[in-house]
Amino acid sequence: MFCPTKIWRRWHRKVNVNQRRFAIASALAATALPALVMARGHRIDEVAEFPLVVDDSLTNLKKTKEGVAFLQRFGAYPDVEKSRDSRKVRCGAGKARNRRFTQRRGPLIIYEQSNGLDRAFRNIPGVQTATVDNLNLLDLAPGGHLGRFVIWTKSAFEKLDKLFGTYEKPSELKKGFLLPGRMMTNADLARIINSDEVQSALRPAVSTPLILPKKRNAVVKKAVRVALNPYYATVQKREAEKRNLGDAAKAKVLAAKRAEQKARNLLRPRRKAFYRAAVKEGDVTF
Repeated sequence: MFCPTKIWRRWHRKVNVNQRRFAIASALAATALPALVMARGHRIDEVAEFPLVVDDSLTNLKKTKEGVAFLQRFGAYPDVEKSRDSRKVRCGAGKARNRRFTQRRGPLIIYEQSNGLDRAFRNIPGVQTATVDNLNLLDLAPGGHLGRFVIWTKSAFEKLDKLFGTYEKPSELKKGFLLPGRMMTNADLARIINSDEVQSALRPAVSTPLILPKKRNAVVKKAVRVALNPYYATVQKREAEKRNLGDAAKAKVLAAKRAEQKARNLLRPRRKAFYRAAVKEGDVTF
């Protein structure tokens, strides 16, 4: 088998206890906002109120048809139909690895004590059940998306204050846990900024914008480099003088070479005439 799963893979991540509790508290708060629940894709148009809290007699249901009747009565069955219709075969090789189908999540029913509730809802597609004492973040916010459609029993909903406490009283069951307080009592930021109290304390707006000068490259611009290092002008002048002296010496040597070459060129016709005359008279033979 090529590249099998290694036993030393980090399957689990350690997360702080308080951090987990804050995440679950935030996910629970999101389940009470219809806008977030609808944004997640749940069908709650026929639900009468949010959060949906029902009587504890729900825990006595034992048959699937009773569970379906309950969901239809409270307007939660359209969400079940949406979950049922979303079932499809998974793409790729995962379909051969015990996860052949994918399906959207439906309602989550949270109870305190079950008297057969699990059996009544376990065969309804998309519906999940959970105890209020053992809430799972993956059930409250599947895929990391807040706003799960949650149906509460009365006893489970009343127990939340003991589990997570309130803004004034800490939790009775979680030691040292207090709900995080609000950073702002009024979240309407635009109204706060435009209020007379804030506007009267602000400085007047700047009419002319501040224009920052463009940065010039000291390596390319000689004037900028001289402004940074005045001695650079002296160095440049000294180097220019050296170059001028070198150019004069080169010109003098080049002129001497050209004069010598010119003299040689003048003697060349005379040499040719001399050798031609010698050959003609027979003094030179080849």
